[in-house]
Amino acid sequence: MPSSGGATATAIVLIVLAIFVIVVLIRSVRIVPQARAGVVERLGKYQRTLGPGLTLLIPFVDRLLPLLDLREQVVSFPPQPVITEDNLVVSIDTVVYFQITEPRAATYEIANYIQAVEQLTTTTLRNVVGGLNLEEALTSRDQINGQLRGVLDEATGKWGIRVSRVELKAIDPPLSIQDSMEKQMRAERDRRAAILTAEGTKQSQILTAEGQRQAAILAAEGYAQAAVLRADGEAQAIQRVFDAIHAGRPDPELLAYQYLQTLPKLAEGSSNKLWIIPSEVGEALKGIGGVLGNVGHNAGNVGHSATEASAPKADPASSSSENPEPPRP
Repeated sequence: MPSSGGATATAIVLIVLAIFVIVVLIRSVRIVPQARAGVVERLGKYQRTLGPGLTLLIPFVDRLLPLLDLREQVVSFPPQPVITEDNLVVSIDTVVYFQITEPRAATYEIANYIQAVEQLTTTTLRNVVGGLNLEEALTSRDQINGQLRGVLDEATGKWGIRVSRVELKAIDPPLSIQDSMEKQMRAERDRRAAILTAEGTKQSQILTAEGQRQAAILAAEGYAQAAVLRADGEAQAIQRVFDAIHAGRPDPELLAYQYLQTLPKLAEGSSNKLWIIPSEVGEALKGIGGVLGNVGHNAGNVGHSATEASAPKADPASSSSENPEPPRP
């Protein structure tokens, strides 16, 4: 019986030793995933920072703290009431993008880095937006984002955290202000629509007037060219007639007569107010006048001669009888 009791005790001891060895092995071997980091404490003091891979620890001496995520994290905070420079309360919803760069600092320099980032974002947002009025806050999102990122990145650097970006998701003014802004925006849209309509009408009128002006210019140029061509044609025709007449050496009196026949046609135009009579034509007219005078004189002489010829001649005898010679003494 004693031998059976000793065997049982030995078996229990072996089982306990096996369990102990298994526990030691489990506590000694650690696998750190990719993009994770772990802080190892030895006897309560910082020992080292573990990277991705297989790591052996000293059981009951080394302690591995919870792993930290080294990837970029996105944290959306609930809307925060913020007072603007013109004493209006707006609700601002923010999103912060940050990343742990130093696991040791993130572990020992701050107790809860996510809560710290949230509170720091809220206070910084109030400081930045408090210096802007509502209109500037609504239209200066990029400026606010840049200021927030700069302040947060500088403040969280000692915590081993890098803030890469801060975004304002929404800026909600009070309902009364929203109604006023909506009316203002509607009036602004109506004003812009009226301006665009007026500009379109103005441009249309300008284009129409420009087209009419171009048409008038083209018509005037066409009329001027036609008048020039017509005048050139008439000049060439006159020149040819002139050359033909002078080539035949016409009588000046005949030219003057033809000129007198042409004067009524020249007077038909409403714009003809002045007649120009060349000196040659004047001389020819004088010649015509002289010819006509000679013709009239000759005609008078001929008539007189005819009268004399038709009158009866006196008989010398009868004349002598009618006028007797006085007797001689």
